[in-house]
Amino acid sequence: MIQRKNHSPAFKAKVALEATREDMIMVELARKYGVHPTQIGTRKRAAIDNMATVFSKRDGDPGRADEAQIELLHSKIDQLVVERNF
Repeated sequence: MIQRKNHSPAFKAKVALEATREDMIMVELARKYGVHPTQIGTRKRAAIDNMATVFSKRDGDPGRADEAQIELLHSKIDQLVVERNF
């Protein structure tokens, strides 16, 4: 029985990056790295599809959180002003 190869995420990223460069065709990359061309295509597609998540912030946009909190505080101030004038 043949044991499956478990490649590290760094190896997968390296292969996907080289596939996106398109210096070599999939078959040449498959021979070079010893993986099936379909795997290379799948990793390339996944890398391109998920590339935007690399540039997004994990906790969201801090400016938006500040704006939301400022809006909440303004509404609270307005409420207190109305209660005081009543």
